Amino acid sequence: MFSSSPARLCALLPLFAIALSLSACNDSALEEQQTPPSTVSIETVKIQPLAISTELNGRILAPRTAEVRARVAGVVLKRVYREGSDVKQGDVLFRIDPAPFQADYDSARATLAKAEATRYQARLQDQRYRELITINAVSRQDHDNARAALMQADAAVAEAKAALERAKLNLGYATVTAPISGRIGRALVTEGALVGQNESTPLATIQQLDPIHADVTQSTRELTALRRALRAGELQQVGQDQAGATLIQDDGTPYPLPGKLLFSDISVDPSTGQITLRSEFPNPDLDLLPGSFIRVRLEQAIKQQGISVPQRAILRDSAGNPRVLLVDAQQRISERPVVLGGVQHDRWIVSAGLAPGDRVVIEGLQHVNPGDQVQVDNAGKDAPSIVQTTGQ
Repeated sequence: MFSSSPARLCALLPLFAIALSLSACNDSALEEQQTPPSTVSIETVKIQPLAISTELNGRILAPRTAEVRARVAGVVLKRVYREGSDVKQGDVLFRIDPAPFQADYDSARATLAKAEATRYQARLQDQRYRELITINAVSRQDHDNARAALMQADAAVAEAKAALERAKLNLGYATVTAPISGRIGRALVTEGALVGQNESTPLATIQQLDPIHADVTQSTRELTALRRALRAGELQQVGQDQAGATLIQDDGTPYPLPGKLLFSDISVDPSTGQITLRSEFPNPDLDLLPGSFIRVRLEQAIKQQGISVPQRAILRDSAGNPRVLLVDAQQRISERPVVLGGVQHDRWIVSAGLAPGDRVVIEGLQHVNPGDQVQVDNAGKDAPSIVQTTGQ
């Protein structure tokens, strides 16, 4: 009875294997059915006006810079101002020894008085000869000589007045004043220095710092592409008085006060092929100093039918081509290549590849692949409005 058990067991072994295999398949299918789909966050694409901005490198420049120079020769007696302080136009900065200029002024005044006395005498003689000539008491030659002497006396008086005015100016130049308002730097001379000898000696420099200019350069290639897009109607021109500017300081932080674009230069630098653009920023606390290296983000045009996506939504293939993941109506993942434009804050401007209503995956990209079923936790969320359509 039991002798046949090994044979029967051998016959039943394939049946056991098939049963175990079917059981394993059912368990796997059940486990797959019980696994929930991955959760992703999406953003619904919409069309909105986008400011086309360009970030350019440049430096801070003072709008007005005045070199204070000695206009007369003399010895510096005193430096009146405090170095590094703010001065007003007309404030006294230096005093040059006025003694020789005072002496020249007094001499010129005396010369004028002498010339006026000579003219007085010549006028009296001319009047007398005009009376005598009517009765033929003097010759016509004597009368003409008296008339000429009066004219020469008038010229001498005018010359003496001009000399006096020049002496007065030189005496005033001995007191050196600020030609503009602004912040003055260190003194370039000290008391006792002989200045203005054969040339106008620089004494100090004054710079206006509020408001302040930021000059940046842009390649003619970028400018030509922008103008071509404007002519084609793809972009809308931003008015020069409305073009906004944001200054990025040398440490990477944005300057808190907005600026504006003033003008673009009318000539191209032949050595670099670039053109200069000037913007202006308020500088009440004098945080921006001339010579500082900065970057300026300029809003140069408006794209009315613009599309943008967060930077984190962009994936790249092995060749570096950009693509995005989309969620269709069946909640399945699909992949689509896109063409990117510039970067606006933390978002890519998409030139081609997306349409309004597309649902772009912005979170959870690393857990899904094309064809996967997913669960959306923010269906219908719109793209945020991130760009102002007018300048600052």
